[in-house]
Amino acid sequence: MANRFPTPPDNAPPAPPAEGAFGLPLTADGIEDARIALRRDRLLAALTLLVGIGVVIGTPFALKAGAEFFLPTTIALVVGIALIPMLEWLERRRIPSALSALICVLLFLVAANVVVAAIVFPAIDFFRQLPKRIGRIQENLAPLLDLYSSLEKYANRTLHQIASTPIRPTPAAAAVAPPNSILELVASSAPAAIIQLFYAVLVIFFFLSGWRRLRERVITSRNSFGGAMATARVIQDVVDHVSSYLGTITVINIMLGLVVAGLLHLLGMPSPLMWGGIVAMLNYIPYFGPVIAALLIAIGALMTFGDVWTALAAPGVMYACHLIEANVLTPLIVGHRLTISPVMILISISFWGWIWGTPGALLAVPLLVIIQTVVGAAGKPDIAGFLFEHGTLIRQERRGRRRDEKGSTTPVDSPGSPA
Repeated sequence: MANRFPTPPDNAPPAPPAEGAFGLPLTADGIEDARIALRRDRLLAALTLLVGIGVVIGTPFALKAGAEFFLPTTIALVVGIALIPMLEWLERRRIPSALSALICVLLFLVAANVVVAAIVFPAIDFFRQLPKRIGRIQENLAPLLDLYSSLEKYANRTLHQIASTPIRPTPAAAAVAPPNSILELVASSAPAAIIQLFYAVLVIFFFLSGWRRLRERVITSRNSFGGAMATARVIQDVVDHVSSYLGTITVINIMLGLVVAGLLHLLGMPSPLMWGGIVAMLNYIPYFGPVIAALLIAIGALMTFGDVWTALAAPGVMYACHLIEANVLTPLIVGHRLTISPVMILISISFWGWIWGTPGALLAVPLLVIIQTVVGAAGKPDIAGFLFEHGTLIRQERRGRRRDEKGSTTPVDSPGSPA
């Protein structure tokens, strides 16, 4: 029978040694070199992990300490990204980039001026009268306070003491008319606020005017066609998602504000457009914003109406409209295109609100959309696998020994050690 496995001829070259990890031959020296390389990689991975932890811990404090620079810069970049679709629409009409950027900035300033003049300053002037209306608020809350105080004696004494405290007359101050535009606001603001506003406007303008060149430079600087296409896709996704989110939420908030303003007008609430604008602005902050808006409307209603139930009807109507908007209107319009985890929204609002206060809370969701889009394109870091699965931090166990049948001892490697 013929040999099914012929032997190689005598003059055949020797077979190359088998290769192990890291491309090293499976010899005694190769195994030792592989172990040294593995230990070096583990050390570098551990150092990288420690540096990453330090950066993650130190970045929030740096952002908070440098809020005078980082906050207007972030606001300008978010607003600039949201205005890119309008910029591109104007550029397709053969309008130069600089002129298109100027038009976008002017339209944004006009919209901001309308919001400030119609909402912010009337609200400031309205709540400036709060010390004069404390008496009416106490009268309206008296039945509720009595009802609650009857349940607990200590609460009864405390609340009656608070309710019966006389109001100290405040010295009469000269009546100052609130500003009616952004120009008057800038003229009456601190120099730091003026510089930050001017800086943010300049950043928006130069960002929009140089957007086309900046995008082309970032894309063409990639070393491969695949990298260039991936970069272009990430940039376009960020622009589409941020502009889509802000545009959709803005339309929904305006509709909600108009409906709330109409219902408050029917209840006899003064300045209904102001209250509708407050609801629309605070609705940019998920979960917390509507609650704050309801509390503000409750305070305004207690200052206005003489009946506590009529006063409580105003925030009730507003919150009912918000529940319809949040559970029916927004899912119907947005669908699943802008679905974000509620846990991530709460963490983002808490994080940016802690760093930059109310402006940070307003920026929380747009920043979360940007980060989520970039991470989704680049890939999510597998922290658990980095720590445990791939042997970055391995618990060094003492090697045990076992005896074979002949009484000799053979070392047994601990789990995770190289073969």
